[in-house]
Amino acid sequence: MSAAQGRITAGVGSNLIGQHAQDRNQDATVYVGNLDPQITEELVWELFTQAGPVVNVYLPKDRVTGTHQGYGFVEYRSEEDADYAIKILNMIKVYTKPIRVNKAASDKRQLDVGANLFVGNLDPDVDEKLLYDTFSAFGVIVATPKIMRDPETGNSRGFGFVSFDCFEASDAAIEAMSGQFLCGRQVAVTYAFKKESKGERHGTPAERLLAAQMKAKQAAQSRPHTLFASGPKDEDRQVGQPHQAPTIADRFGPPGQSATAPAPPGPGMGAPPGMPPPGYGMPPP
Repeated sequence: MSAAQGRITAGVGSNLIGQHAQDRNQDATVYVGNLDPQITEELVWELFTQAGPVVNVYLPKDRVTGTHQGYGFVEYRSEEDADYAIKILNMIKVYTKPIRVNKAASDKRQLDVGANLFVGNLDPDVDEKLLYDTFSAFGVIVATPKIMRDPETGNSRGFGFVSFDCFEASDAAIEAMSGQFLCGRQVAVTYAFKKESKGERHGTPAERLLAAQMKAKQAAQSRPHTLFASGPKDEDRQVGQPHQAPTIADRFGPPGQSATAPAPPGPGMGAPPGMPPPGYGMPPP
């Protein structure tokens, strides 16, 4: 790729991470995962240009072998183009592998809380995209659904895994999908066994409690400021109460009670020199 063709050389993509990471537009950058080893930066550029003008492409590479590590980043000119790329390119197959496309902004990364499902008795025609399209109706899927395949033939072994970002979504998926037919087969949906555990499945009360605490912590960190400066306080008014103008009763007392007339001004006040104050009468002739 050359700048003369209106494109940035693929190698320049190194500014997407590292010491120049702050220079890129995070909100306009998408993460691309599950890439086949045959995929190149040029191919990624050609593919993602279909969604909008691409500013940069970067695929981190192994320093020894020079091959990419199965993921990368694509920066667009605008956040709208990045959102559109996610909608039209997520889970499409490139070299028989469905790629994963989502926002690269750090505040939008999802964490694996343990809401991982086992999906069994899958028809051979069920692929990762069909699993994604089916189960994404129940919530946010945090990783590309995985179908276990024969390493030699690539054929499905009849089961796979789906991971959600919360237990509410995984519970809903189990309730709705277990026993339902997918491509003519009745599938089984349960919580997957934990790795390196003796028969313990995900979805335990301890995992749920930890997920709830993590969610509450994230909500507290993203809570907007609610402290505001208050105006002058009245002696009888608490902070936060609206200010009320004084009423007639406050000024003159309750109804039926005679108001105290103001005292007349003292001598020499309110009248010209040589004249008595008002109410004292005129001087004798």
